[in-house]
Formats: sequence, structure tokens, C-alpha cells
Amino acid sequence: MIYCVEDESSIRDLMLYTLSVAGFEAAGFENGAQFWAAMKEPYPQLILLDIMLPDEDGISILKKLRAVSATAQIPVIMATARGAEYDRVIGLDLGADDYLSKPFGMMEMVSRIKAVMRRAAPRESQPLLQYGGISIDKAKHLVTVDERPVTLTLKEYELLKLFMENVGHVFTREQLLSSVWGMDFIGETRTVDVHIGTLRTKLGARGGMIGTVRGVGYRMEERHEQ
Repeated sequence: MIYCVEDESSIRDLMLYTLSVAGFEAAGFENGAQFWAAMKEPYPQLILLDIMLPDEDGISILKKLRAVSATAQIPVIMATARGAEYDRVIGLDLGADDYLSKPFGMMEMVSRIKAVMRRAAPRESQPLLQYGGISIDKAKHLVTVDERPVTLTLKEYELLKLFMENVGHVFTREQLLSSVWGMDFIGETRTVDVHIGTLRTKLGARGGMIGTVRGVGYRMEERHEQ
């Protein structure tokens, strides 16, 4: 199920029709109140969220989704006005998985949805990743630090998994954007720094294992106990 939160009825109807033709189940909502009323388990597989809404704006809705463990990892694609770089950057910093600039084509929308859902899909029969007190159970999508459960957003989880699968490897910000966000965000590498900062904070004392390589990017490095 895909939820489309869009206040313009003509656009919302076209989105729902296109998704139906593409083989998706979809439901549409014209404002935040309707959306929250529908947000009960089972949760949607993905949310298409317009930033400009008549009551609660999309940025506020995204913040609330990412603040609750039950909804923190639901993929969200933000719809922004063309040229609204500030909204786009803020959305990415808060954990949006992708964005669409209005007006956008319906085929582009479907393509972006499929790409985001592929990246977010859980992979079966994957081993447990463990390094320096941090564990990732890929099958269950669970992260623990020194046996303490830690709630991460989808992007924070993907960053940590990438680092732990490539300990010692240095990633540039552009490589991280391409690997984790799945596309190039030219001039917007600040979003990587923001996500690295929040990831380090959530990892507590183990956050220092994600090292900064000046002038290059980041890597997972071993920190020996004194």
C-alpha cells in the first residue's frame, strides 16, 4: 500500500490512477489530519508526501514519522516546488528517501517509487554484522550497541551497514550519497554530514568509530580500548 498526501485533487487522482495501473495499491489524502487518521497498522510500504499542505505541512509530518520507532523506517518521497532547494535539503536531512520536483511526470514518479522500495526492501538470509560492540541483524533490521537496542532511521541504518560491511574503506560524501540515497545530489553533500552526526550521537561512545578523513569523507575504523 502506498499513501499519497496531496491537497490538489486533480494531481492526487492522477497519482492514484497511475499507481493502480502500475500494479500498486494506493490511498490518497488531502491533508495531514486525514493521513494521521489512516496511519494504523499495517502501515503503508511507502509515503508520497507533499510539503505544501493546507493544515500540517509535510516537513512536520516527516519529523513525526521519523521520531517514532514504528514508522521511522517507512520510505518517504517528498514532493517539492521546483527550485525549492531549502525544502529539499531539509527533507533529506530529516530522513526523506527521495524527492520529486513539481510538476513531475507520472512515469518518473513510478520509477522513483520502485527504486526507493528496492533499496528499502529487507533481504532474507543475511548474516549478523558485528564490529566493535555494534551489531546489525540484517534479517530483522535491528541494531544494538553493547547489547542495547538503538533506533535508527532508514538512512542512518544504511550508512552504518555500509560502513560495517567495508571497515577501513574511505567513502567520499558523493559516494555515500550515491550508495545510500541511490542518486546524485549535486551541491547537497551537507546532508551526509548531518546524517553522520546523528548516527554518531545514537551510537553513543561507539560513534567515534566512524572517523572523518579530512578533505575526503568518512570510514569505519577500529577504536582500541585504553
